Amino acid sequence: MRADLPKARRQARIADLVAAQTVTSQTELRRLLADEGLDVTQPTLSRDLLELRAVRVRRADGAIAYAIADDSGFDLKEGAAKLARLCSDLLLRAEASGNLVVVRTPAGAAQYFASALDRAGWDDVLGCVAGDDTVLLITRDIAGGAVVAERLLTLGSEGSS
Repeated sequence: MRADLPKARRQARIADLVAAQTVTSQTELRRLLADEGLDVTQPTLSRDLLELRAVRVRRADGAIAYAIADDSGFDLKEGAAKLARLCSDLLLRAEASGNLVVVRTPAGAAQYFASALDRAGWDDVLGCVAGDDTVLLITRDIAGGAVVAERLLTLGSEGSS
């Protein structure tokens, strides 16, 4: 790969690396890019991460890693797979009451988790609201919370095996 790679291709490669593995720092990301022959300065990498809407989230295992919130060209099949991974990595607890589900995540991960859930396109979820470590899901069915909570917990256990 050339060092003068166009910005869009460089950012796509950054997104691919962050999606494919746990990247915990800009230094680590610069090294991964350098291993591919792509020399990126720290200020350029910081701007790229900002433009990509990269965030650092705490995973269930305690590691803090980059994740990219991607709105463009979202595929529902990819969304379901991503949600399954996030349930495994970030879902700490899911409890239901009527048509509500309270989901607990590590600190700083709730908004990222809620965004992935929104994009997964579950018909039985009306919407969700996220704080720092808690997501409130509202289901369409007045008694649908238990089903959605169980579905999330099942996804999390399947992803960890």
